[in-house]
Amino acid sequence: MRHGKDMRHEGRGHRSGGPRGKRFFEYGELRLLVLTLIAEQSRHGYELIKAIEERFDGAYTPSPGVIYPTLSWLDDMGYAQVEPDESGRKRARLTAEGAAFLEANRAAADDLLTRKPPAWHRGNAPREIVAAMDEIKIALRRRMTAEGADDTLIATLAAQLRDTARAIAGDTPDAPSDDS
Repeated sequence: MRHGKDMRHEGRGHRSGGPRGKRFFEYGELRLLVLTLIAEQSRHGYELIKAIEERFDGAYTPSPGVIYPTLSWLDDMGYAQVEPDESGRKRARLTAEGAAFLEANRAAADDLLTRKPPAWHRGNAPREIVAAMDEIKIALRRRMTAEGADDTLIATLAAQLRDTARAIAGDTPDAPSDDS
């Protein structure tokens, strides 16, 4: 007997940022989207990543660490069959059980296919801003790797990031009062 067929139990690590920790996909939605894309045509994991990125105009790109466990789960549940193709690369295809599940959840699947990124999503930001955000992440990783993550460096970098965030938001530090 198979357990856990409820598609709502998608891993919680698929945050895309935004207010109050909203996600681009809620539990089970990414699994349903992947299943829908596999129904269109059998695909490799990388092809799924690119298809999702294109479908959402670059606003969401799942990582391999999200896609491959999703494919394994779909395979374990019998919704997809993941097998090596003639090149040896694993390709996922829809099973009869997966097709039946997809048909039973057609409205939700169609909703996912027409979903647009929410206004708060980074994919809606100008490309220059997204590129600058990515540069900051890369710089932080390089600095932390090169110098190690000692408490002084962490405190310094955190303070610089907070100051930058306040400046971007237009917040100004408290000015000295004239009462002194």
